[in-house]
Formats: sequence, structure tokens, C-alpha cells
Amino acid sequence: MSRAPKPTQQSPGVHHLAIGDIVVTALNDGMLGDPTFNFFDVVTNLRRSEAEALHRATFRALPPRLVVNAFLLHLPDRLVLVDGGCGAAMGPTLGRLAGNLAAVGVRPEDIDTILVTHLHPDHVGGLVDGAGQAVFPKAEFIVHDADAKYWSDDAVLAQAPEGPEKQFVLLSRATLAAYRDRIRTITGGEPIGGVAAVPAPGHTPGHTGWRIASGGDALLIWGDVVHLPGIQFAHPEAGMAFDVDGAQAVATRRRIMDMAATDRLRVAGMHMDFPGFGHVVRAGQAYAFVPEVWSADV
Repeated sequence: MSRAPKPTQQSPGVHHLAIGDIVVTALNDGMLGDPTFNFFDVVTNLRRSEAEALHRATFRALPPRLVVNAFLLHLPDRLVLVDGGCGAAMGPTLGRLAGNLAAVGVRPEDIDTILVTHLHPDHVGGLVDGAGQAVFPKAEFIVHDADAKYWSDDAVLAQAPEGPEKQFVLLSRATLAAYRDRIRTITGGEPIGGVAAVPAPGHTPGHTGWRIASGGDALLIWGDVVHLPGIQFAHPEAGMAFDVDGAQAVATRRRIMDMAATDRLRVAGMHMDFPGFGHVVRAGQAYAFVPEVWSADV
């Protein structure tokens, strides 16, 4: 008797959530889990033993794996992509965005706008191909002016160590070059259609969240406010060594978590456990994350 083959991977990483009249689709790009790199090595302001204990207590894999998500916004008059995942920039366990867009019937030429949280490779690597050409041929590219200027600065490139770090800076610059005729830079909380920019500097100078509001409901896609959810809600002071301004990143994380908890604002993140939607609640002097309850209906 024949049997169906044993599954070796999950179905496409796609999940839809309605925010009023807008549908937000979470798209998983994969998981960064390089066995030669341990994220505990780059956690700052927290003892490694405590970080490991927190991670173990939440039943996550050791060493930590970093989820990478992007989001598609189905606005009434346009399709908007928030970040572009890794593409081929960070190994074979990532770069699934293109396949997941195809799974929901979206072609690259269907994307009207790209909103960038910041120009790190796990957010823009999927926006350019191996030849450095734009993957999304018609999309307007919107990024905070401070991030565009920082990654274009020759001093930043010169100071980057040889190896992956310098390649990541070059990728940021190549992405800006690929979309140079379609770039719009912002400097604050400018509204763009049904979406508003929420400045969240520190992780990078122009790190930006994007707030979607419709029909009395709202969602803040907060980018990289959190990298390791098993640690940084309980210890918002815990940062990452690759934060450009670590102190500012901590202040931003506390401010946005406090805002989300106070306003009961639903949030989503690029490194939250897929699909990444949920709420922030206070837990003593810190915070906790309550995932969105799954529903079969959008």
C-alpha cells in the first residue's frame, strides 16, 4: 500500500490577519541558525548564563535560531511589502520570501511600494538579485533618511571589518543603488496611504516601525525592537552587539513596549516567532508577549 511521503519541511510560511479593511500577510523568510555562530555571544547588558536560562525556560532551540519575517499589506489601492528578507545573503535556511509571495499569488511586479524598517541584510537581501538588480521592478522604495545616509557613508564602509560585516554594508549600498530612481526618504512619522512611520532609532540610526490603522483597529510592525523574544521582553535592557547605538536601542525598546502595553496595540516583528502577531503586557518591571490567537478566518 502506498503512503504519502514523510514531510521534511513546513507548508509555506504564510499567515493573514485583518486590520479593519486591510489584510496583513506575514511571510516567513526562514530561520538563521548557523551552527558556527551563537547569538548569546552578541547579547549585551545581560549575563550569558541568565540569557541561556531564559531561553531554555521558553523551550526554544539552543543555540538560538533567529526567525526572519516580512509582511505584505493589502491596501485598497496598492500592495505594500514591509522588508524583503535575506535573499541569498545569509545561507540556505533563509530566502523563502519569494516562494511565499508566489504561494499567495503575488508576482514581483505586483508590488507597488516597499517600506524598509532598516537596511540590514536580513531585511533587504531579498530586494536585489545576484547581479545587484532590483527584484521588484515597479516598487517605490521608502526608507528613513538617516538609514540611507548612514549606510551610504564611506566612513562606515571603511570601518567595517573585512568579511561578512563589510559584505553586509556593501549589500545595503547595492540595494540603495538598485532602487535609486525610485527611492523616497522620510525623516519622521509621515503617513503613507494607510500606514504611518514610527521612528525607532538605535538599532540603526533610521530604524523605523510602520503602523497600520483601519476600522478602529491597528497594528505596529516594529522591525527589530526585539531579536530574541525569549529574553528581551523579560529583560528589555538586553541589547545586541550590532546595535549601532546600544543605549538608544534600549530606550527605544522600553518606550515602544510601554506604548504597546498602555495602548493595547497589537504588534508584529521581523524576529518574533512566526507569524509574529500579538500583544505586549506588563510583567512587574518588565514585559511579556501574548501571541495572537489563531483563527481560520481572516
